[in-house]
Amino acid sequence: MAKLKLPRKRKFGKGSLRCIRCGTHEAIIRKYNLNICRRCFREIALEIGFKKHN
Repeated sequence: MAKLKLPRKRKFGKGSLRCIRCGTHEAIIRKYNLNICRRCFREIALEIGFKKHN
């Protein structure tokens, strides 16, 4: 039997950060410790207290 390798935990780089809402690795907003992608941010921005700037 062959041994299965478990995926290792990434310490840095694009693969180390995930959106806490949808799980994607792309376009993560880390400012204010949000850790969500830009698409999820646009959906919930008003709920968490951000306002649209004109």
